[in-house]
Amino acid sequence: MKTLIIALLVAWLLLSLLGALVEGLLWLLVIGLVLLAATAAYGWFKLRHHSDRT
Repeated sequence: MKTLIIALLVAWLLLSLLGALVEGLLWLLVIGLVLLAATAAYGWFKLRHHSDRT
């Protein structure tokens, strides 16, 4: 689970960078940043909640 979250964070970061570098793809930057924040929040909540149980 942890590996999947890290892979998704890297993918969203790469999409954001691509959107920032290519002028016509500014919308990709916005989508990438939103997905990056959502995945980070989900991963933080899941990993924190999982460690509370053990």
